[in-house]
Amino acid sequence: MGNLVIVGSGVMDFRKAVAPSGAVQAFDVLSGKRVWSFDPIPDKGDGKNWPDIPNVSPRSHAGAANVWAPMSSDPARDLVFLPTSSPSPDYYGAARKGDNRHANSVVALRASTGELVWAFQIVHHDLWDYDTPAQPILTDLKRDGKLVPAVVQVTKQGYVFVLNRDTGVPLWPVDEVTVPEGAVAEESPSPTQPIPRIPAPLLPNKLLPDDAWGLSFWDKNKCKKMIEETRHAGRYTPISEQWTLMLPGSLGGANWGGAAIDTARGVMIVNYNTAAARARLVKRANADATGSVTLEGFNWRMGMGGTPYDMEMGMLVSPLGIPVLPPPWGKLAALDLATGTWRWDVPLGSIHDSAPFPIPFEINWGTPTLGGGVLTKSGVFFIASTMDRSFRAFDAASGTQLWRAKLPADAMATAMSYQAKGRQFVVVAAGGHYMFAQRPKSDTLVGFALAD
Repeated sequence: MGNLVIVGSGVMDFRKAVAPSGAVQAFDVLSGKRVWSFDPIPDKGDGKNWPDIPNVSPRSHAGAANVWAPMSSDPARDLVFLPTSSPSPDYYGAARKGDNRHANSVVALRASTGELVWAFQIVHHDLWDYDTPAQPILTDLKRDGKLVPAVVQVTKQGYVFVLNRDTGVPLWPVDEVTVPEGAVAEESPSPTQPIPRIPAPLLPNKLLPDDAWGLSFWDKNKCKKMIEETRHAGRYTPISEQWTLMLPGSLGGANWGGAAIDTARGVMIVNYNTAAARARLVKRANADATGSVTLEGFNWRMGMGGTPYDMEMGMLVSPLGIPVLPPPWGKLAALDLATGTWRWDVPLGSIHDSAPFPIPFEINWGTPTLGGGVLTKSGVFFIASTMDRSFRAFDAASGTQLWRAKLPADAMATAMSYQAKGRQFVVVAAGGHYMFAQRPKSDTLVGFALAD
């Protein structure tokens, strides 16, 4: 922004209750000097958002709330928009009582000074690692015949928030909705959470035993029993020492790939995950020990150093390793930006490449999806992001798949498009992803030329 480079940071999740600062900083590119710094966690609490303890800063018992996803900028307004993440520790907030603003928020700063202009919190007192995972999208929407500058934010929870770019006030209604209780005794979860009235959420609020799915009667019954034994009263059920269902898990819903908007057609396209996870708090032998992250079967064990608990989490899957809820498990959806309704919703990804034996044809039940897509002016949406080594093109108007190419590895990346010597190209990085250790890896960039 002008002569300023504005940077967020990565902060390691889980390991420590008091993680490093998640401050966003601006540096002068000519002198190298830091011009400003903005920490989403304040230096002094107010009793509502952070504990108000004399001579004790909230930063002394929490950290992170960092910006690891891309930021967005509006040079004409001298604004930079920050998608902030959850404060530490991710799944246990007894020492950070209150709403924890400006974590889990869209924050608008004066780019030249770092001054706070407005902030809108997506999740109060996050206990689910529901970071704001993707870039706030800047666009203009028609309201009463006039164009209104807007910020569109997709979320892991499957909600889409549409805010006025100048004020942060929702352009589509958002309600404070009462959410489930039942946290561990020392915890103080928020009694309500902000939930948009429109558009409709991408994911259902609950997963019931009768929703269980399987390839056979045997594994369907196993899935049904797992759901019955997992505590779940709807989204935002606080995690306790009993297995608690998370729909979605911390991968989303939408994730860091974000969404793409076609302003000419008034449509936004976003890819998202549908699979459920389960999590529980497990008493630690040594609360002060630095945590570690280990994989035990289908579950991750994450040590939250400085708290009484470790977190155990995993995808909610059958004994065959298949998600307990019906496919598709990865989807692509298009939102009408004029009406707030979903125009279409289609599976994204085939499981043929993940089966224990080769399958020569696609089975479009969707796969976990990480990475985003790109929309061309002609109304073609290109996306990889699936666990089937594929790169696809879709018709933005209908969701019809137009084309598919095989890649050397899964492209957990956002594609880009450019022109050179009168031709248009689309390129994606096919590298695989460390979270999916069983999948092939590569270091290949793959480019395609669009036909005339």
